[in-house]
Amino acid sequence: MRKLINSLLILMMVSSLIIVSGCNKDEDEVKFEISSLMAGDIDLNGASSATAVPTNAVIKLMFSKEVDVTGLAVTLKQEYDNAMFEVDVDVVGKEVTITPEAMASGTKYILSITGIKSTGGEMLTNLERSFTTAGGFVPTGLVAYWPFDGTANDEASTFDPTASQIVAITYGADRKGVAGKAASFNGDNSIIEVSGADALINTTHFTISFWVKTDATHDAGHFVFGLGAFNGIQYEIFGGYDGSKFAIQYALADNKTGAEDMWFPALATDNTTGGWQGWDYAKSLTADEMIAKLKNNWLHVIYTFDGTTKKGTLYFDGVKMKSFDFNLWADGDAKRAVTGLKYAGVEPDVKNELAFGFIQSRGGTMWDAEPWGGYDFPGANHFKGSLDEFRIFHKALSAQEVDLLHKSEK
Repeated sequence: MRKLINSLLILMMVSSLIIVSGCNKDEDEVKFEISSLMAGDIDLNGASSATAVPTNAVIKLMFSKEVDVTGLAVTLKQEYDNAMFEVDVDVVGKEVTITPEAMASGTKYILSITGIKSTGGEMLTNLERSFTTAGGFVPTGLVAYWPFDGTANDEASTFDPTASQIVAITYGADRKGVAGKAASFNGDNSIIEVSGADALINTTHFTISFWVKTDATHDAGHFVFGLGAFNGIQYEIFGGYDGSKFAIQYALADNKTGAEDMWFPALATDNTTGGWQGWDYAKSLTADEMIAKLKNNWLHVIYTFDGTTKKGTLYFDGVKMKSFDFNLWADGDAKRAVTGLKYAGVEPDVKNELAFGFIQSRGGTMWDAEPWGGYDFPGANHFKGSLDEFRIFHKALSAQEVDLLHKSEK
């Protein structure tokens, strides 16, 4: 009997040990792994790269066990140029919260996490996921943006015209044929004026991007826009549609400035084909090819200037057309010391207002008596046509950014 009781006691003890041992074993065998990885409501842990991620998304990474922050490193970069984005990382228990700075729209990003370890010392292999933000591609550095979607307001900042600064503007079909999505200019007196515009061009690095379509019933050249004409920046399309040019004021040494043209006619030359020594590239379009781009056609125009390399580049529809390098200017030329763009207008000649539709705003007196340059002459070179998606960046867009922006807006 005593043996039976002892046997039962031993059996009970063994059973208890098995149960306790089983519980500890279950806890120990919980695998350290990712439970979920979300950017807002978008799953980043799927088999393919996620899309339509909000540009302000907060990324949350949940693990099966508590995370050791020691050695944990998180990076976020744009795929197309490897530009790094700042991120704030917060770890609470099993959850890692990653808050990026505002991301660009329509852009692919690479999220990388290294040093992933549980508080128990278990390591995971490094994690890498890609995703694309929602919307069309827009590079960083945007300082002003006029989409002209039924209004002349700046959607990126506060460069808005007042009611009195908008004259004879209507809104017609854009480059995609959507009604009311592009500003239309009548070629006689249409103008939009924006005050305080020197802040738009006083910069080391610069890019201007816009879509333009001329109306060839106009009998003169087209002053598409201007900020104090060559005292700031202007763009004009020649009356014969066989070329166009930017005239831009640049900052030199000793607080001086100087104007320079990005001249792009048909049969353009570079420094190897008879052109100026500073013109390091020119795509030579025939007159017919140039006219096809500039006459009655939606054209995407981009001009960039890099104050570090001292190089300006012109693009049509995402393709490089012409470039110059101030480092190649003649020895002793002051423009070899260019540092960026700078507004140099002085009243009453010109006024510090960006004018869409003319070479300068109505407040300036320069060329007032000239039939081609006076605003009050209906036969002057008023712009007749449409403008769309007008952007200014304080950044020299790379060729890849230009290509991506063009494809996105196209």
